[in-house]
Amino acid sequence: MANQNEKIIELKNITKTYEDGFTAVSDFNLYVRRGEFVTFLGPSGCGKTTTLRMIAGFELPSSGEILLNGRNISDLPPYQRPINTVFQRYALFPHMNIYENIAFGLRQKKLPEDVITKKVKRVLELVDLEGFEGRSVSTLSGGQQQRIAIARAVVNEPEILLLDEPLGALDLKMRKEMQIELKEMHERLGITFIYVTHDQEEALTMSDTIVVMSEGRIQQIGKPEDIYNEPKNAFVADFIGESNIFNGIMTGHLKARFCGGEFDCVDDIEHGTHITAVVRPEDVEITQPQEGTIRGVVTSVIFKGMHYEITVQSGRNEMVIQSVNTPKVGETVGMKVAPDNIHIMIAEDNTNYFTADINSDFRLEFNGKVLDTSVTRIIKGSHRNEDGTLVDAAGDTIDPRRNRIIVSIQPQDIRMTDQVEEGLVDGYISNLIYKGDHYSYVIHTDLEQDFIVDDEYLWNMDDHVGLVMPVEKMSFRLKK
Repeated sequence: MANQNEKIIELKNITKTYEDGFTAVSDFNLYVRRGEFVTFLGPSGCGKTTTLRMIAGFELPSSGEILLNGRNISDLPPYQRPINTVFQRYALFPHMNIYENIAFGLRQKKLPEDVITKKVKRVLELVDLEGFEGRSVSTLSGGQQQRIAIARAVVNEPEILLLDEPLGALDLKMRKEMQIELKEMHERLGITFIYVTHDQEEALTMSDTIVVMSEGRIQQIGKPEDIYNEPKNAFVADFIGESNIFNGIMTGHLKARFCGGEFDCVDDIEHGTHITAVVRPEDVEITQPQEGTIRGVVTSVIFKGMHYEITVQSGRNEMVIQSVNTPKVGETVGMKVAPDNIHIMIAEDNTNYFTADINSDFRLEFNGKVLDTSVTRIIKGSHRNEDGTLVDAAGDTIDPRRNRIIVSIQPQDIRMTDQVEEGLVDGYISNLIYKGDHYSYVIHTDLEQDFIVDDEYLWNMDDHVGLVMPVEKMSFRLKK
């Protein structure tokens, strides 16, 4: 029996930056226990497959270390690592039958034929395909091909099996069946599985531990129940299952105000603290209007099989509810949430910061555009001397070659426009979260930082937008 507490692999301060300057993975720290089923979960482009490829040896980290059983393997080629990978496209050899596909890696090791036969038969039993040895892979279903790909990987007895979205090519019914099979196979094999997916249900169903990723960084690591019930930030709450997310404030001891009402909660956070409240749709109780903590008008009712998905507009806020009972569209209802079903997080500081240059006219420039202000206007006490130099309130010279200006602006003070040339900067929407009365967007730009923008209107992922930033909404400080 493997020691469940023994670390089999560690990633220490791993960063992967490509030649074009794009950083796919940033300061990634993780250890995996022997025999554990770990899942990297996140949207497309979050760095999960890049991380998996670095573990496999197909990519080398730009910095940091990968330790296998305490030994640094960061520079080892894939064939020298006791690690096998199963890809979404199974890469089976069409000209070989099932036996030869599975035996391929063993033949490369030049093992005796009787040993190969014994190992192939054992893994075929493991994946419930015994007796299929002579069949062509082209005659197999998608689920059977997936099992053959796994058999070909595990026959080499790797210490770690990497699975890169292996169920992505299957239909929904087959995918759900294979989730159960993979979990059972992991328990029978007893080896370490590291799995990559963007499917939350897959991660919650199969994993011992989930690593939630976004923009190349780890957002949260935990058991499936903890990730779902205790998300660490709004991204995790939004990405894992359905969530209602609201801005709010603590109004007293175990009391929070959000979505237009004051709710009892179980999170003891100081009075006056700005918070983000997360409420799962299944935890909202529909009541008579006078019995609810808040009330609203039903705007949508959709049958989802096991429940109805009900949308209620409460003032400027929108609450999504899952219930077996259904009100009618246009009906006014009350809504209640039990205190232990409200998850409170201290609000993240989403202030946008960027650095502007001082030009020869002592005006500010950013992204090749001149801001409608000057250094003397924004730095208290600064002024121009007769010789044309600029000095601060203390009389120290402000040298444009050595000094820059840190500019800050709040997400709600930036306006998005599809007329990209009107913006101070432009970029593409890479993430969005609905927060009850507005959407919070991440705009990916070609500059050193991305921008967070709050907007009441729904834009699409990957929309190309310009960001209009009024100077009167900006704050400034001198960077020496």
